[in-house]
Amino acid sequence: MTWRAAVLLLVGALTLPAWPDPLSGVAVMTGAVLLLCALDWALAAPLHALTATRDGDRSVRLGGTATVTLRLTNTSGRTLRAQVRDAWVPSAGAVADVPPERVTRVEPGATAALPSRLTPTRRGDRPAAALTVRSHGPLGLAFRQRAGRPGTPAWTLRVLPRFDSRRHLPEKLSRLRVIDGTQVTRGRGQGTEFDTLREYVVGDDVRSIDWRASARRADVLVRTWRPERDRRLVCVLDTGRTSAVRVGDEPRLDTAIDAALLLTALAARAGDRVDLLAADATIRATVTGSGRPALLNRLVTALAPLQPALVETDFELIAGEILRRERQRSLVVLFTALEAGALGEGLLPVLPRLAARHRVVVAAVHDPVLTGLTTAEPTRPGDAYAAAAGWRALAERGRVRAALARYGVTVVDAPADRLAPTVADTYLRLKALGQL
Repeated sequence: MTWRAAVLLLVGALTLPAWPDPLSGVAVMTGAVLLLCALDWALAAPLHALTATRDGDRSVRLGGTATVTLRLTNTSGRTLRAQVRDAWVPSAGAVADVPPERVTRVEPGATAALPSRLTPTRRGDRPAAALTVRSHGPLGLAFRQRAGRPGTPAWTLRVLPRFDSRRHLPEKLSRLRVIDGTQVTRGRGQGTEFDTLREYVVGDDVRSIDWRASARRADVLVRTWRPERDRRLVCVLDTGRTSAVRVGDEPRLDTAIDAALLLTALAARAGDRVDLLAADATIRATVTGSGRPALLNRLVTALAPLQPALVETDFELIAGEILRRERQRSLVVLFTALEAGALGEGLLPVLPRLAARHRVVVAAVHDPVLTGLTTAEPTRPGDAYAAAAGWRALAERGRVRAALARYGVTVVDAPADRLAPTVADTYLRLKALGQL
């Protein structure tokens, strides 16, 4: 029953004193209302003749707005008067253009479009939760209702990473072009590839003379060199328990994803091959560098559903996977946390094998809370203990950095808003020095 049926009952109750027999009046009044409700229910459009489909956006960047339209088709011979509640998971941020309390009329054979605007608050996959349709009769006294997941047309909106560090890309690309221009050298040198042959001129390094080509041409020819391209870069995302720690407004993992996207975009423009590996106790995602024009899109799509796992990261698994996949010397950038427990027991034992074959960079987010604890003015008795804990944590980070440096590992320890550009600068510096 609806509120209208309740109003009829109330009106009937107010007329009871006028009845000779109030008891029989109650029976007649109740029977009449129930009969009208049954008739109204029978005249309501049947829900089994209602088909629901969706169309619209399949993906959106975090912070953006997507539109997904629910289409209800009335295949019955009666007019559908429906209240529709299209529910999504809370983090999808769904707002329906047609409020659930408003009645939507759908004529026989017609289709009604009910758009919803979604502004997600979290990265990942955001599915439609449940569709509830309430079909009212023409009198508005009764209704049929179908609710729950079985009648819900499936739809999942993939929320992609925000990629705020994209604003740094033009400046980094400008520096990359400068490096490529200054690295075109003549003569042998580390990190260069053969380019062309040309005639010898006074001042050229005699070690660059190609004697076989000179003998064939009856002239002295020298080799020219250009910066090596098609270098290999491996981005490794630690998705273990340390990646769940919130630094500022987002988890460490989201900051690492943002930095990995900027580094990938920069390296792909430089002509390098980029692979990605995300792992904790198991491999969560892998992306290879084949098909470079679409590499960034594939990377964003693969990273979108990644979430931190509350387990210890298996660095033995990560090192073994890198050594198995990457036969050629590569730059391995590991996005993790500088925690003595996680790295001291997990990474340091396997680091000699990894550093012997590849150039390793460890990129970590520096938590400003630690610096705040050590610089804050003590005002309460517990502040001294908090400051001591902060100094101890910073000292442990320093010991971890020193241990990593002994194996030739470059450590990037930067605040969350500076991690992405700092990692990109480290890549450009290594490229300029020919150490990739």
